[in-house]
Amino acid sequence: MKPEFYIARRFAFKQRSATKPTFIVLVAVAGIAVGTAALILTLSIVNGFASSIEKKLISFSAHIQIRQPDEQLFQERRTDIATIADQPNIAGFSPFLEKSFVLRRRTMGRDGVWQSKPVLVKGVNEEQRRAFLNKFLREGSLAIPDQAEGISLYAGQTLAENLKLKVGQKVMLVGLGADASAQKLFAENTTIVDLFSSLDLEVGFIRGIYDTGLQEGFDDFVVLSDLTALQQRGNPSMISGYDLNVQRLDQLPQTVKQVIDNLGAPFYGYTVFERYANLFEWLKLQKNITPLLIVTITIVAVFNIISTLLVLIIEKTREIGMLSALGLEPGKISRIFMVQAFLVSLSGIVAGNTLALSLSLLELRFHFITLPEKSYFITSVPLLIAPVDYAIVSIAVLLLTLLFAFIPARIASGLKPGRALGT
Repeated sequence: MKPEFYIARRFAFKQRSATKPTFIVLVAVAGIAVGTAALILTLSIVNGFASSIEKKLISFSAHIQIRQPDEQLFQERRTDIATIADQPNIAGFSPFLEKSFVLRRRTMGRDGVWQSKPVLVKGVNEEQRRAFLNKFLREGSLAIPDQAEGISLYAGQTLAENLKLKVGQKVMLVGLGADASAQKLFAENTTIVDLFSSLDLEVGFIRGIYDTGLQEGFDDFVVLSDLTALQQRGNPSMISGYDLNVQRLDQLPQTVKQVIDNLGAPFYGYTVFERYANLFEWLKLQKNITPLLIVTITIVAVFNIISTLLVLIIEKTREIGMLSALGLEPGKISRIFMVQAFLVSLSGIVAGNTLALSLSLLELRFHFITLPEKSYFITSVPLLIAPVDYAIVSIAVLLLTLLFAFIPARIASGLKPGRALGT
């Protein structure tokens, strides 16, 4: 072991005077540990929150949606399927059918009243339906009866609360027929018979209730159904578009452009980030605060190590003078305090990583911190434990500590032996 490393370790962690410099070192280690843990937890929470909301939004649609103008229905063709499947970044895709209805249910009793709410019924294939409900189903069953009297529906928790829906309950779906539009009905002089004949009336059964935590425009509006059953009720072989998921999100814009160029007119597409731009802007605002927190915590850690080393230099002034008198070069004296800064910083970083990981695992297991779901779309603090975040924070804190430790190290190397021994 080189002399400067041995001396640095003794200076840092061995008590050599009545004023207990070891306690000062422990305080410095604790300060770096808290700062490191705070940085890691900040990144874990911000990234976890963004990841959680993103996964929920993608569950309602996909990374990419392909449609035709004016949301018109079209037939699913093999050539279109083959064109989409040929794209290298596509991980999977499936057709869907969306229809707007007014969902009506009658309250119990002889004098029951009707309660209504506009909904969007989205028909998806069995694989997509099961993948979604396996994550978010709260009540009911995934299985749909073979001989169903009406359309099997899966309503959101918020919609179920508003209309007091129960699993197994019978409801009515009221929508416009395929050959009529709302503007035409209200613009022309139509009789009540024409009005009712143009309505699309369907019977539905609530087979389950899901809960994603996304309130307005999602759990209170979107009702899932089986694609084939919805097509058989008025739109045979017709779909509203395709849901596409990709392998690499960083290539999402290029993938949309390639798919649309290959499909040609009249198809158009958009990404989940474009469709829910307002929510993702809100998430981006949360991330914009992160650099300010990181800079603040880093400055605290830097001044912490500088002040600690300066105090240690004052404590070790006589020892520094003695080492100089024995012939130790100023460069090696400076190296002693640089090594000391490295040891103190490394100890704090290890402790900070351990503290951050422990708190993260405890929160993920027990959910100590709760959040109002209506405001944040989640019930507890989401944490994303990413080794990359731990590595980046650790390296950054270590490099900044060594960079700013150079100032007190130069002060120590500049002390004259005679003056140091005379103090």
